[in-house]
Amino acid sequence: MHDIRAIRETPEAFDAALARRGLEALSPRILEIDAARRAKILAAETAQAAQNAASRDVGAAKAAGNDEEFNRLRVLVAEKKAEVARLNEGAATEDTRLRDLLVAIPNLPLPVVPDGKDEADNVEIRRWGTPRTLDFKPLEHYQLPAALPGLDFATAAKLSGSRFVVLKGAMVRLHRALAQFMLDTHVEEHGLNEVWTPVLVKDEAMFGTGNLPKFAEDSYQTTNGWWLIPTSEVTLTNTVAGDTLDEAQLPIRMTAHTQCFRSEAGSAGRDTSGMLRQHQFEKVEMVSITTPEASMAEHDRMTGCAEAILQKLELPYRVVVLCAGDMGFGAIKTHDLEVWLPGQDTYREISSVSVCGDFQARRMNARYKPAAGGKPDFVHTLNGSGVAVGRCLIAVLENGQQADGSVQLPAALHPYLRGKSKITAAGELV
Repeated sequence: MHDIRAIRETPEAFDAALARRGLEALSPRILEIDAARRAKILAAETAQAAQNAASRDVGAAKAAGNDEEFNRLRVLVAEKKAEVARLNEGAATEDTRLRDLLVAIPNLPLPVVPDGKDEADNVEIRRWGTPRTLDFKPLEHYQLPAALPGLDFATAAKLSGSRFVVLKGAMVRLHRALAQFMLDTHVEEHGLNEVWTPVLVKDEAMFGTGNLPKFAEDSYQTTNGWWLIPTSEVTLTNTVAGDTLDEAQLPIRMTAHTQCFRSEAGSAGRDTSGMLRQHQFEKVEMVSITTPEASMAEHDRMTGCAEAILQKLELPYRVVVLCAGDMGFGAIKTHDLEVWLPGQDTYREISSVSVCGDFQARRMNARYKPAAGGKPDFVHTLNGSGVAVGRCLIAVLENGQQADGSVQLPAALHPYLRGKSKITAAGELV
């Protein structure tokens, strides 16, 4: 959420940043509501002061036996009391209008973020690995002989409808191994603290990370009001909601492996084949809580953590910085990791690592006390995939495919598969 004081001080800069996201100028409307709110608050305070003064004079008039003055002051007190209530109600209405407007406005991109409207304007900053030169036509993951016995879309459709999958045999073992490998790497090598969280959360948690109210249709809500998390960014970030931390506690670095649920409301017709875009999937998430001074360095560190997973799995990838028009709602800067998928002959997103500044912290009221003293300040929050398990499964299958329909698995996974290193064309793990 945005700081109204910053908008008052630099409305032109605020509107210029919104324009980079393709949005119209909003500061005139914001400041108009803010001015009306502040005027009603001031008027209510003035009326309250008059009420208090009249209340004091009532006693004096009664003690002096001045019935006329006593009755006049009693009427004045009642009038001022009603005026105060009316003005406070009006101020509360304007405050709600202002809050509803501010919470629907996305975060402002940093100056270093490239300009652009969509993914075509994102800027590649580096690549790692070289895609294999294949002497056969590469297949997509759902076409691979090795994968076919373990990717059961027909049964999933019978159970749940489209965009679900039932994993069996080698596929479910590989999927589980990938998640465990990612967690072990983040905990043992990257120093993240593993956390297990609920997948059902309250409105406040979804609001804190910016999923509500603007993106309600992208998530699932139960009949008793809980929300199924779209990612454990929601739960991990909200562990500090309402807290005032000591600076010595920062940074807080967490990771979690959870089920994730997304309605994919805005993706009709996209990636309908296979398991690239599912309503239910698993992800190993990373979240950091830092001081403002450390957040940009932390962003680079987290990007490196996600890259390490792909490097250990020998998966070629590239890193892009998202343009202002393609960034997520709460981000001020985002790195996307795009893994090479030979079946599609292109790079596809497998991780998105974002720094959100104090945007989420303001929504959650999460602060820290500076070690040097002074007023508590808002923390900075960061989140990133470390990485999406299903998409990583796809990448391992497609990059490891062989001409005979089998799949050779990365060496880093062999210990997690009891030494097995290959999925045969018949779908057997050997």
